[in-house]
Amino acid sequence: MDTPTILIVEDDDELRTQMRWALAPQYNIVVAEDRLGALEQLKQHQPAVVTLDLGLPPSPGDPSEGFSALADLLEADPALKVIVITGQDEQGNGSQAIGQGAYDFFSKPIKIDELKVVVARALNVSQLQRQHREQSASDEPDSFEGILGNSSQIQKVFATIQKTARTDASVLIVGESGTGKELVARAIHQLSARQGGPFIAINCGAIPETLLESELFGHEKGAFTGAHLQRQGRIERAQRGTLFLDEIGDLAAAVQVKLLRFLQERVIERVGGRSLIPVDARVIAATNADLGKSMAEGRFREDLYYRLAVMVIPMPPLREREEDVVLLANAFLERQAAAQQKKLIFTEKALKALKTHGWPGNVRELENRVQRAAIMAETGRVTPEDLGLTACYEAFEGQSLAKAREELERHLIETALTKTKGSLTRAAAELSISRPTLYDLMEKLGLLRRGRSQKM
Repeated sequence: MDTPTILIVEDDDELRTQMRWALAPQYNIVVAEDRLGALEQLKQHQPAVVTLDLGLPPSPGDPSEGFSALADLLEADPALKVIVITGQDEQGNGSQAIGQGAYDFFSKPIKIDELKVVVARALNVSQLQRQHREQSASDEPDSFEGILGNSSQIQKVFATIQKTARTDASVLIVGESGTGKELVARAIHQLSARQGGPFIAINCGAIPETLLESELFGHEKGAFTGAHLQRQGRIERAQRGTLFLDEIGDLAAAVQVKLLRFLQERVIERVGGRSLIPVDARVIAATNADLGKSMAEGRFREDLYYRLAVMVIPMPPLREREEDVVLLANAFLERQAAAQQKKLIFTEKALKALKTHGWPGNVRELENRVQRAAIMAETGRVTPEDLGLTACYEAFEGQSLAKAREELERHLIETALTKTKGSLTRAAAELSISRPTLYDLMEKLGLLRRGRSQKM
């Protein structure tokens, strides 16, 4: 095994020689006397551990140059372990350095035996972290048609996608907002015999009811005011491909009737048209709504449901995919680092905050938070503050992961209910989850029983 390299940044010749003599039997030692020299040695030798005196020229009595060196070193290599050395009466500077990313600090005069122990410990941590990163880079993460995940829950989804893609049956994907329903639809299309055809997607909840029928089925010239030209609809454009209908639960009753006819007869009629147009397209639908309840209330046709739900794929929320959170976060961070040409790494506190958060917005929320953090991170080390998760982490530090998540979910739900004056529908919208999901969470946390006792 190669001998590890240690960089000593110290302008005091006597102390630099003493440290070099003490560490040389175990390590390759390189030295620098100032900030620029330290950066040059880092570039040339790529040490795993650095000892850094905060009192550097041109102002050895002022720690500002040392703090600048710390920031520059960590920006160049966010995984670097920097052991800061301060004056005897400057322990506050050492604590400040830890807050800015240093691994540890020592006060002068240095005790060589203690220094050796801390350097060895820092080197061990560095080697373990680098091995993990190298293994992650060499081993393909469990990616399936662009969907990442190692958890048993998402692996079940992958298996269902493979089975479903072999057929031409209609599919209904159900799950909370942000869980990746469209990614699943695209994966089915890419693995099916229709992969050479178009993938046409439409969000049924994003288009006004008055325009949705024309958008889906097309219209003839003169069919209504403003229809100056004949226009194909999304269904017709999906010929020999796949039609993805997102938020299918928002379809108006009249459009549901026409969609049911297409699923039964595989023909459409444009708005204002009289001729039947055959269309060969597979239909995949998705919803975050409780269609069972919608059918019971007469808002969604039961016969349409059974035409769509030949195959049903439930998407697990991110809070049930605990082992995937860090995997996804690292993948998103790598993308952002490449896009912004930065070196980025999560701090340990950031990783704990990621694991503790309840992720009401699921994978979409995670991706958005990581993108924000990549922009906000100043030293290349992404913190809970950069992720916007400081309050969550600090409030639950020291608790078990399961207990912290439970308390966080309880806090978020109670806050949303207070804000919406007890309205489950509005609270669910505030949390970016479906009303049935909110109800289930409240039941799990005992909030429904409390709500009844309080007549909330």
